[in-house]
Amino acid sequence: MIRILIADDHAIVRQGLRLVLSLAPELELAGEAKDGWEVIQLVRTRDLNLLLLDMNMPGPNGVELIKRVREDAPQLPILVLSMHGESQFAGRAIKAGAAGYLTKDSEPETLIAAIRQVAGGAHYIEPAVAARLLFDAKPDDTEQPHLALSDREYQIFLLLVQGRGVNE
Repeated sequence: MIRILIADDHAIVRQGLRLVLSLAPELELAGEAKDGWEVIQLVRTRDLNLLLLDMNMPGPNGVELIKRVREDAPQLPILVLSMHGESQFAGRAIKAGAAGYLTKDSEPETLIAAIRQVAGGAHYIEPAVAARLLFDAKPDDTEQPHLALSDREYQIFLLLVQGRGVNE
């Protein structure tokens, strides 16, 4: 049995993921979290085999949340399910400690296969994202200066782009 914690701030997405998990008898929903704080609490208190994680949620999220989960549960595989198909999001998630990455436009069968693979100790990256990771990496990425930012700098950059003020 693969015991899964679903972490997504959208109730309708969590409900859809519950339905997808019900398609495979060996997958069991062990809990749900709607923000980063709940993820941290449930990772500490539940017996889990996999964390299915959205990158953008209230509270600690993204790379920061992956790193915190790695500290609390270093053996827990993390499969990121994100709306972001850009290679820099996947690359940062994998570098932070995620074992897999796929986008929310994936087919349910692909999600189930990725869960099985990651829970079994392997890695999974959606083929289209993997191709972008591989072929977007150039020896001289001077035309994409945001790729040189640290994780924290990139997080602040994204908040500024979303319209947040410097003081926020």
